[in-house]
Amino acid sequence: MKEEGGRLIGEDIRKYIYDTFGVQYKLNNVYRLMCELNLSWITSRSKHPKQSIEAQEDFKKFPL
Repeated sequence: MKEEGGRLIGEDIRKYIYDTFGVQYKLNNVYRLMCELNLSWITSRSKHPKQSIEAQEDFKKFPL
């Protein structure tokens, strides 16, 4: 998994399965397995690594 966050792709999941369980899957089988487990690719919006919560809070104080 990525330490800095971000989105996972099928290759990341394939590598995780191999590193954790020692089972090697082809990429298309990773997607098939995810489908069988009813997992979806719906993700939250990515966060920029340099985003500032403080700047966002300051921005909210401006009158519209």
